[in-house]
Amino acid sequence: MKTDLQQILSITGEPGLFRYVAQARNGMIAESMLTGRRSVFGPHAKVSSLSDISIYTEDGETPLKDVLLKMKEILGEDNAPDPKSDSKVLKEFFAKAIPGYDGDRFYVSHMKKVVTWYNVLKQYASLDFEEPGENAEETGEKPAEEEK
Repeated sequence: MKTDLQQILSITGEPGLFRYVAQARNGMIAESMLTGRRSVFGPHAKVSSLSDISIYTEDGETPLKDVLLKMKEILGEDNAPDPKSDSKVLKEFFAKAIPGYDGDRFYVSHMKKVVTWYNVLKQYASLDFEEPGENAEETGEKPAEEEK
């Protein structure tokens, strides 16, 4: 099953990644990918969809999805480097994955988040991502066989 990065969330102050479940009266409900526990996050929670995150490069920005796919290409079936690895190891890895990353704006702390996210997605979801509009149910489109 393909992963929809619009439904995968990073929430400031919370470990790991979350799946969007539903809107709630006082915020939204999200499920931890690590524990499976559902929580309500209020309107003041800082929530970012992985589809909205980009990595700074010398040429501008590269969407996180493209970075994750490049990491998958380099790593194959292996996990990304441990986020607790030496900063030199992380920098060398990202020099391969994103040769033109902007070292002045893409910090080691960001690299640690990206490798953590990669490993969580690999273990609890899929590194095969949906394209925007690919899921007909979400877009409201009818499958081709129902159209007449």
